[in-house]
Amino acid sequence: MDEQRVRGRGGPPRTWGGPPYLRRQGPPWWGGPGRRPRWPWRSTVLITAFVLAGSTFAAHAQTGRAQLDVFARVLLLAGGVLLLWRQRYPVLVAFGTAACATVYLGAGYPYGPVFLTVAVGCYSAVVAGHRRAAWAAVGMFWVGHVLVSHWLYAYLPPSGDHAASWGQEGVIAAWVVAIVAFAELVKVRREQWAKEHAEREKAAERRADEERLRIARELHDVLAHSISVINVQAGVGLALLDSDPEQARTALTTIKAASKEALGEVRQVLDTLRTPGDAPRAPAPGLDRLPELVEQAASAGLTVDVTTEGGRVALPPGADLAAFRIVQEALTNVVRHSESRHARVEVRYSPAVLSLRIDDDGPATHEAAGGSGNGLAGMRERAAALGGTIEAGPRPDGGFRVLAELPLTPTEENR
Repeated sequence: MDEQRVRGRGGPPRTWGGPPYLRRQGPPWWGGPGRRPRWPWRSTVLITAFVLAGSTFAAHAQTGRAQLDVFARVLLLAGGVLLLWRQRYPVLVAFGTAACATVYLGAGYPYGPVFLTVAVGCYSAVVAGHRRAAWAAVGMFWVGHVLVSHWLYAYLPPSGDHAASWGQEGVIAAWVVAIVAFAELVKVRREQWAKEHAEREKAAERRADEERLRIARELHDVLAHSISVINVQAGVGLALLDSDPEQARTALTTIKAASKEALGEVRQVLDTLRTPGDAPRAPAPGLDRLPELVEQAASAGLTVDVTTEGGRVALPPGADLAAFRIVQEALTNVVRHSESRHARVEVRYSPAVLSLRIDDDGPATHEAAGGSGNGLAGMRERAAALGGTIEAGPRPDGGFRVLAELPLTPTEENR
C-alpha cells in the first residue's frame, strides 16, 4: 500500500483511539485508510422518526405530564439529529444526546423513547473507544434524572408533580448499565475480530514470504548447478574449438543438455505460482535422480563416487527434495570452489534419520570450499525446515565436508 493511499488527499495519516492493530486499520465504519466515516443518514432518520412518533403516543397515555409543545419537539429533534455525527464526534454526541434528554425530562415532558437517542449516542462512544466519556454521559443523565425526580420536581413543570419511586430509578439505572455493557461487549468483539483479522493477514504474509524464499532457494539450487556445468563446458569448448573440434562439439552438447534440464526445472519451480489448485506438471526431484547429478558432475570434470548404507526406504517428499538439493549444492560448490576433481557422496538410511556426507579432497581455489554465499545458507534452511541439521567445514586432512541429517518423521514444530 503506497504512502499516498494511506495519507489520503494531503495531511498526515488519520489515526484513532484503541489498540495498535485497530489504529492501523481504522474504525470498522471507515471505508478504507484515509477516508472519512460515512454519514449514517438512514439509521438517524429512522431513530428520529421513531422517537418523535413514540413520544407523541406516550403524551396521550401519560396525562399527568406536560404536553408536547414546540420546545419538546425541538429537543427530540435535536437529540436525533445529533446522531448524524456519532461516528465523527462520538464524545460530543454522547454528551449532547444526554443533555437533550435531561432537559426534556426536566421540563416535565412524558417518558418515552427519548432514552433511545442517549443509548445510541453512548453506544457509539464506547465502540469508538471513548469508554470514560460514555460512562460520564450516561452518569450525567442518570444523576440529572435523580435530581429532577426527587428534589427539583417541585420547582419544575408540571405543577402538582410528585417524586418518582426509587424502584423506578433502579430500573433506569439497570437500563443504563445494560446499554453500556452491551456496547462494551460489542467493542470487545470488534477488537477481537480486528486482532484475528490482523493475525490472519500476518500469517498470510508470513506464508507468502516463506513461499518466496522456497522458490528463491529452488531457483538458486537449480541455476547454480546448471550454470556451473555450463561454465565449465563453455571453457572447455572455447579451449578446444580449434585444436579438437569434436571435443568442443561434445562440450556444446553437454551445455545444451544442461540448459534444457535447467529450463525444465525452473519451469517446474515456477509452476507453484500458477492458479491455486493446479497440480505440478512434474514430480519434484529426489534421490532417485542422484545418478543424473553424478553424470552432470562428470560432464563438468568431477568424478563422484556414491555409496549407500542401510536399506533404502521411501522418503517423505520434503525430505527427498531437500536431500537431492543438498547433494546438488554440495557438488556445485566442489565444481566452483575446489581444485579437487574427485568427490564422494555417502547416503545412509536409518528408520528415523537420513544422513548425507559429501567430501572433496580440496584445496580451495579463490575462496573457501563450500562458499560463503546463499548456497550453504540455503542448505541449512532446507535442513532446519525439516528439523534437521547441516555441518559444513574444512576436513582435518584437507578438503571440505558437508554432513547433513534429515529426520524422516516430522517433529512437533514441523507437524
